[in-house]
Amino acid sequence: MNNAAQLRLLLLFRLTRTLAAGLISVAFPYYILTELHYNAFTLGVLYAAATVATAVFALLFGYLADVWGRKSTLLVAGILLPAGALLAFWSGRLAVIFAAAMLGGFSATGARASGGAGGAGQPPQNAAIADLTTTENRTRYFSLFTFLSGLFGAGGMLLGRVLGGRDAFLAAAVVSAAGIPFIFPMMLPRRRRDEPLRVRVQSRKVIGKFSLTGAVNGFSQGLIIPFLIPFFVIIYHVPRPRMATYGFIAEILSSVLLLFSPWIEHKIGFVLGVAFTRGIGAVLLVLLPLVRNLPLALAIYLLTPALRVVAVPAQQTALTAMVHEGETGRALGVNQVARLSGSAGAILFTGYAFGVEDIALPFYAYAAVIAFSLTLYFRFFGTRPELRPEEPTDRA
Repeated sequence: MNNAAQLRLLLLFRLTRTLAAGLISVAFPYYILTELHYNAFTLGVLYAAATVATAVFALLFGYLADVWGRKSTLLVAGILLPAGALLAFWSGRLAVIFAAAMLGGFSATGARASGGAGGAGQPPQNAAIADLTTTENRTRYFSLFTFLSGLFGAGGMLLGRVLGGRDAFLAAAVVSAAGIPFIFPMMLPRRRRDEPLRVRVQSRKVIGKFSLTGAVNGFSQGLIIPFLIPFFVIIYHVPRPRMATYGFIAEILSSVLLLFSPWIEHKIGFVLGVAFTRGIGAVLLVLLPLVRNLPLALAIYLLTPALRVVAVPAQQTALTAMVHEGETGRALGVNQVARLSGSAGAILFTGYAFGVEDIALPFYAYAAVIAFSLTLYFRFFGTRPELRPEEPTDRA
């Protein structure tokens, strides 16, 4: 089976997950806040628990992707999201919801296209994409995958107009489970038998830099991203069908802008791309709690997710191209752990702030953290990072 065919199968696997994740991203906060009648802090604790669990799973799956193989790891990772959704459907008890959120990764710390639910499966997925592409076409494939994933995530959010409560979790379980069979026919690359399983000094330094920036970015994500929909529930009392529509539009816009990631990488590099897009997004988010005008607030909501993710494919290419090929899974896993670990504390902070009605503070903190993260990007990577040469692989 050639690489293009394998990429198509991997894409189908990913699309089913993002469709389910989009539905969960709308249904979950409404289910907790309006049907079970828990407060924003409880929702924040649920998100934080899911984030920590996803981080642990991501580290495990990143390691297994290198030592056990991409295919086997993808199959195991693929089971967690439908398992978590089934648990949420089975019972509305808080303890069961905690277990479901942790298994399914209902952390809402990223766009559906990049792991908003089931994010523990991202390291082996991205490692497989890196193995099946070259540094010349990798950003294009990352952009295409993320673009199409965003479209399906948007479709899942739109389903939130008609599916809510426990029924939404059953639908998410069925849809995400339907993608698992696409992994079976794949023949993914594996580590060469003569390649020692160790992290080289050069890779360790690169992984450390990406992990530190990932932790800071994760902290900024945790401050705001999981609470964008709850913000509109609490401040503007937007009903679920309308919010599902707004979320659908935001995801479509994010997906379309992702197609510009290869152009950004070619023209200015991923560092400047991150700086421009996330800097503008931070300025807009500072305004969100101040405007108290629903149309203007919705305009900010529609724009900021797109600005946050547009440079992500180029960033993923840089990470996979700067580490040793046999360490890609672990590098992606460690980066995911750093990002999600940073998110967990921030989620608790914002959940508490929302609970005591100090709505604006997390938005101000977000802008400050983004400014710090951008200084780290320039310090660690300059504007045009050095990429390692391609290396041969065996097939599994």
